[in-house]
Formats: sequence, C-alpha cells, structure tokens
Amino acid sequence: MFKFITHRPFWVNLLAIILLVFIVIYLLLKMLGGITNHGAYLTVPSVVGKKTADAIKFLEAKGFDVEIQDSVYTDTAKMGIVLKQLPDPNSTVKINRVVYLTVNRLTLPLVDMPSLQGKTLNYALEILKRSHLVLGDTVFKPSFMMGSVLEQSYKGGAILSGAKLPWGSRVDLVVGSGLSEERFLVPDLIGLTLEQAKALLEEKGIMLAGTIADPGVADTSAAFVYKQLPPRFTEDRQAVFISSGQVMDVWVSKEMKVLKDSTSAQPDDRE
Repeated sequence: MFKFITHRPFWVNLLAIILLVFIVIYLLLKMLGGITNHGAYLTVPSVVGKKTADAIKFLEAKGFDVEIQDSVYTDTAKMGIVLKQLPDPNSTVKINRVVYLTVNRLTLPLVDMPSLQGKTLNYALEILKRSHLVLGDTVFKPSFMMGSVLEQSYKGGAILSGAKLPWGSRVDLVVGSGLSEERFLVPDLIGLTLEQAKALLEEKGIMLAGTIADPGVADTSAAFVYKQLPPRFTEDRQAVFISSGQVMDVWVSKEMKVLKDSTSAQPDDRE
C-alpha cells in the first residue's frame, strides 16, 4: 500500500487526499442533517381558544415541544384556554421547534380589598372597578356623612382593607343618607353592655363613634357603659335631643358603675 502511494506523482496523491476529505465532510454533513432533521419544516397550527390540555396534546402529536410561557387571568375569556401562542398560527418553523403558550388561569386570582370607608360612593365604585371587584347590595343609613361609605362587607360580614378576595367578588356597602329632621331624646345607655348599647343605637339610626375602655377591659362587647356623650340630660336637667345619623361616644368598664356627677341618666328617667 505504501509503495503504491510513493510511486505516484505528488500532485496525484494531493488530489486524492483532497477528494477524500470532501467525501468525509459530505458524509458527515449528511449524517448530521439526518440527525437534526435539517431541511424539515412544519406549519404551526392554531391552538388559540382551545383548552390548555387539549392544545398541548395536539401540538405534541404534530411534532412540537410545548412550554407554558405565562399564566394570566382575563374575565373576557373562558378559564383554562390558550390566549396566545408563539410562533404565531400558520408560521413555518423547523421541526422540534418549541411552541410557547400564554393561558388563562383555571382559578380566580386573589385581589386586595381596598379601603372604601369615608369615600364618596362614586369614588368607591371607581376603586372597586380598578381592584377587579363589583358592587353588591347598597344600603342607605342616616348619617351626617351623606353620600359617603360608612361600612363595607363581604358575604354578610365586615371586610377589612387588605383582606384577600377572589377576583370579581361582590362587596356590599352601607352609605350615609344624611341627617334626619326628626329629633328625639338621647337614648339612655348607662348600665347597658356595649353590645346592648350598639343594638339600641343601631335601632335609632345613631352611629357609635368612639368607645373608651377602662384599663383591664379585655372584652369590650361585655363591658358596661358608665358614661355617654352626649348625655341624656344637661347639668341643669335640660333634655338633650339627637337625630338619626348623628354619633355618640361611650365609656365602658369591666364592672357596672355610674359616675357620681353623671348627668347622662336620671334615676326617674328609666321609669
């Protein structure tokens, strides 16, 4: 073999080597193309609007790899469907190309409950809309804060700002309707528990503005009212009148007591 090569001119051997190199390179490229599916293309089908699981199964059957690029929520589309795909539908791509999907969530996201108390009803509605919440029932209650939100609740219970609610939840509002022209004697709260006092004030359409508890009071609802503002009578025993929508303050203690100089209640007034 060696003698066969050495007895030929150099240029013949050079051409043979160059030809051999080209043949090897050509064979390698053909093998690589077969391994990588070089020159094989597919048309990306549209899966927008399909259920996510169905879309993934369909694309994989067509020879594509699939990845969920993003999971968002929009209330204008069905939950759990494909909202967007990349590459776009009907695009021509190489085989084994990854198709990225943006899907609509299967569960409602949680949003923060905003603080609406003290805000006008129109402004509160705008805040609810921006927070992806909707207005439920609206109850009007006598109050000097006419047209403003007094209370906010969810499913019958008070809801604090910052609490988590499902997207699109209905929030109920209590709105001030202004002061009533009808005036009546200030209710007598002395000796009642705070819970009883609140019920009486609510019945009269009066708001409890503040509760001042003595030291050692752990449960204010079971504490006893020993002072109220405004009082039922003035120091010179003149009756004090109030209207629905106005407010009162109370002082409570762990045990029932009445201030010696209190004019909030008179002994003959309860008869």
